[in-house]
Amino acid sequence: MTNKKINRMTREELLLKVKKQELLIEELLAEKEAEVKLDYPLKGNLGHWYWNIQSNDVVFNPMKVEAIGYTMEELPEKIPFSFFTNKLHPDDYDAVMKNMSQHLKGITPVYEVEYRIQAKDGTWKWFYDRGKVTKRAEDGTPLFSAGIVFDVSKQKSKMENLEELTSSLITLVDKDELTGIRNRRAIIRELKTHLIDSAVKEKQLAVSMMDIDDFKQLNDTKGHVFGDYVLKEIAMTLEHTLGKDGIAGRYGGEEFLILLPDTSKDMAETIFNECRVAIETNEFLKLESVTISGGYTFYSQGDYEDVIKEADKKLYQAKSAGKNKITS
Repeated sequence: MTNKKINRMTREELLLKVKKQELLIEELLAEKEAEVKLDYPLKGNLGHWYWNIQSNDVVFNPMKVEAIGYTMEELPEKIPFSFFTNKLHPDDYDAVMKNMSQHLKGITPVYEVEYRIQAKDGTWKWFYDRGKVTKRAEDGTPLFSAGIVFDVSKQKSKMENLEELTSSLITLVDKDELTGIRNRRAIIRELKTHLIDSAVKEKQLAVSMMDIDDFKQLNDTKGHVFGDYVLKEIAMTLEHTLGKDGIAGRYGGEEFLILLPDTSKDMAETIFNECRVAIETNEFLKLESVTISGGYTFYSQGDYEDVIKEADKKLYQAKSAGKNKITS
């Protein structure tokens, strides 16, 4: 601070300035005595910050503002706490302020939060912030707070990329390689989930096993390449016909397992028959007279194997009745 500035200050302003500096020095000495280190395991350490809550002054390592594109020369002499809070991402603002408020009131032992802060160029940086009220008045009013901040943008980016990769891998693992719909493992997992949901919420669950009629003969006369084409076309037709009403998966070979959660008997009958007709009239398959038979049941008790066995039993009844039928 220059001599001219000091000369313009009143005695009260000068005393307040000295008191603020003394408070900061006390804090720094206390940290030194406690051998407070900045060698945290996190990368992106931007150093300490200090907040005089009474005067609302914030002192911090220049790296904190440089990380968001500012220089110290651009900032006002007195930097309020709101300089940073005003730059918080709208989705993070309430959580950060609540976290700080709870700590200032003494409800939580420390202030600890991750948030996005807007840089000068408009981009968003991820900061990890941890602080603590280090001095309170006799009545508990917070006077001074100190903390440490990290730029964790790179770590966050890696985590987001990893989550996206994991999601993609799960999709690949759950997808039937030939048809592109759920494979056996995925459709059984769906079945187990909906069995629990059906039991807990008392919602009806219809389960159907469908099988392509005379598929072996088709393979023998037309070849496996054409057989694979038929499987793909039927899988797409089932998914398209079911839409959001049902879930289809390739159970194995030429068999498909279909689930209709939260449905009535009349609705199940209608939807399963719509699937059958859609395959029978499929313009890419009707020249070969490809049809499908199905049997379905409603879950009442037992495990997933029991309901599959029951649906399978109904399927064979449809086959015995002449094929290209749905039985229950």
